[in-house]
Amino acid sequence: MEPRVADNPDRSRFEIFDDSELAGFAEYHRYQDEIAFIHTEIDPRFGGRGLGGALARAALDSARQQGLAVLPYCPFIRGWISKHPDYTDLVPQDQRQRFGL
Repeated sequence: MEPRVADNPDRSRFEIFDDSELAGFAEYHRYQDEIAFIHTEIDPRFGGRGLGGALARAALDSARQQGLAVLPYCPFIRGWISKHPDYTDLVPQDQRQRFGL
């Protein structure tokens, strides 16, 4: 079964599940038309399977669909964006230098 990502707004995080088991999450703070990613964590039992990347992609795709500006305070999300430049446009132009993008 493919991993599944779901937004859990009550906990302010995107969660990734392997079958029905929570494998990790990306915490965020949402304010008006911005979403700030602050922490991403994958349970070590699920490490090395690309779940962090799948989680980042799904969370950023959701931000794009909602028209949200992304502030990648989380080093993992920031690093993922730097490796996938087609997502850099989600970070406001005037904020890119701040995040090294």
